[in-house]
Amino acid sequence: MNKLQLYHALLRGNGNKEKVFFRPILMHFAARFNNTTYGKFASDYKTLVESNIRAMEYFDTDMVSLISDPYRETSAFGARIDYIDEGVPRCLDRIVGTIEDVRNLPDPDVFNCERTYDRIKGAEYYQQLLKGTVPVSGWIEGPLAEACDLAGVSEMLLSLMTDPDFSNLLMDKCMITAKKFARAQIEAGCDLIGMGDAICSQIDRDTYDIYIKDRHAELIAFIHECGAEVKLHICGDITHLLESLKEINTDIIDLDWQVDIDLAREKLGNEVVIGGNINPVLVQDKSEDEVYAISRSLVEKYKDQKYLLAAGCEITVLTPHQNLLAMSRATII
Repeated sequence: MNKLQLYHALLRGNGNKEKVFFRPILMHFAARFNNTTYGKFASDYKTLVESNIRAMEYFDTDMVSLISDPYRETSAFGARIDYIDEGVPRCLDRIVGTIEDVRNLPDPDVFNCERTYDRIKGAEYYQQLLKGTVPVSGWIEGPLAEACDLAGVSEMLLSLMTDPDFSNLLMDKCMITAKKFARAQIEAGCDLIGMGDAICSQIDRDTYDIYIKDRHAELIAFIHECGAEVKLHICGDITHLLESLKEINTDIIDLDWQVDIDLAREKLGNEVVIGGNINPVLVQDKSEDEVYAISRSLVEKYKDQKYLLAAGCEITVLTPHQNLLAMSRATII
């Protein structure tokens, strides 16, 4: 059973009886493992793809991804991006300040914008090298995350409370680009699309239900129509959102370390794949044996469910290689 077949078995709920699916989020870690910089990883699709494949082969992970930073779509809307050798790229411009700015936002052509096209080319390059044997995950920003990238986090959260016209119009424009970007990645070879909307952990359930839930459901339905699955990633504690998240029909949901997996399973039901949820700081700082024991306890407990082993968020760049290898070993049933 190759890794793509293992992925489809996971979605069906009849996974490989020999191992649990293993998908840590690798970005800066993968770049350094491949003896390159985060700046090069985020700016050049060949570096990103080759770094992920090298890490996949060494640590026996079961999926590769195009995730790099939050500013692909933001760049397509017109923001300048500064690449940092050993840090996350920085957005140099706040594009939106008023509702007139929102009305005047461009409708980006994702094939003609450098950073979005780079990710599309990455999907093609993965398929060229892997030849359909490994699941490839694309990536888009969720509507609230992208709105915050364009308007500023504090400003956007305040607008949710005080200016629904501004908030709705901005997120509607983000939705148009998210759909185009997702479809382009799928057509280029992605088997699923990761959707990052980390800021949602910082809003209450009523705000999520009013502004975000239907948009998430709409994006997920669109991606399904395009022939791919969706992995939703919201960093932080989303316990208060679980009842709402069960209604959006995502295929996979990442849980950060603050969320109880048993409670999430109870609230979300048995059909969604749950990923997680070891604290990345523990993966970095604990001993190899301790990381193995933590991982093994999760594998033993959830191996008969739709479950994939991962940290709650990105594996840190300082994580010892032997600790990630310990997680990988722990997936063997």
